[in-house]
Amino acid sequence: MVLASSKILKTAPSILIILMGSLGDLIRGLCLVSHIKKNLPGSRVTWLVEPAWAELVSFHPQIDKMIVFDRPGNIIGVWNLYKELSREDFDITIDLQRHFKSGFFSLLSGAKRRIGFNRKNAKELNWIFNNEHIKHIVDELVLPKWRHYLKFTEYLGLPEPDILDFGFSSLDVESTAPRVIVEINVPIIAVVIGTSWETKEWFFQGYYELVKNILSSGDRRVVLLGDRSKIESAAKLSKKVSSHRLINLVGKTSLLELVAVLKAAVAGVGPDSGPAHLAAAVGTPFVTLFGPTSPRRAAPYKYEHLVVQSDISCVSCYKKKCPDLNSKCMLLIGVKAVEDKLKEALEQHGLQ
Repeated sequence: MVLASSKILKTAPSILIILMGSLGDLIRGLCLVSHIKKNLPGSRVTWLVEPAWAELVSFHPQIDKMIVFDRPGNIIGVWNLYKELSREDFDITIDLQRHFKSGFFSLLSGAKRRIGFNRKNAKELNWIFNNEHIKHIVDELVLPKWRHYLKFTEYLGLPEPDILDFGFSSLDVESTAPRVIVEINVPIIAVVIGTSWETKEWFFQGYYELVKNILSSGDRRVVLLGDRSKIESAAKLSKKVSSHRLINLVGKTSLLELVAVLKAAVAGVGPDSGPAHLAAAVGTPFVTLFGPTSPRRAAPYKYEHLVVQSDISCVSCYKKKCPDLNSKCMLLIGVKAVEDKLKEALEQHGLQ
């Protein structure tokens, strides 16, 4: 038996993890699975997710079952979810989402122990649905989010892991990545354009100069990555760069293909976004451009030293729309500063 915060933890508990989005949060949360399995090898882990990220959760080799809430906002979807949860017999629910919806689903799980964020760190009355809570973090913006998630396993009495495993070690690039990537036999640098926040986005001219300079310095390829919302921007950039060594995959990959491309790359560059954490999850150095969010909270695991952020006083404001400065925190990030960090990342592969 393992002593867990004054309660006895079964050696083989059935655990439900609730974390449905965003992509960056979900990737960081995946590290809990291997940690739980290593210390509680007889445990059964179920993950509740929304359709957008199901492909990644289903790939994780140590997640025993995935439950997809496939009709968000629809009462029939909630009823179907309740019926599916009722078929299980969870000992513990870990609510990593900390919103009203995840708290309500935690209650629906029927688990005897429903563990959530401390009331002072939770949102939308999430805390009322859970009957146990991790300790309060006074200034959570200085604590990396993955460390905050590990507070849940710490609460259960598990030791701190030596290294994090996000579940992608078995991903085979050759069989998963788009053929155009597999056929490249020179270093690939991934450049991610676009995020879910307009205030996190870098400026077009910055991307253009960065890509142009990368392609002018040695035999290497640049692959553009991003979701469908950036198809037009990527096409414009590709046309302006006008090089066969620039590969535009924006809006053209599945999630697992995206992971494979990032794993094939020797380094990546882009704003604070989900792909930055995917890159870190597969061990690819990623230069992250920060503006409205905090690097101390959101820098990719093990690549905190590759952060670029301007020194304007309003950085890390956490506003999704810039009130009056036209995202100056991002505009002030110079290409030279990004290239310096990229050079540092490439040196890890013996490249210049």
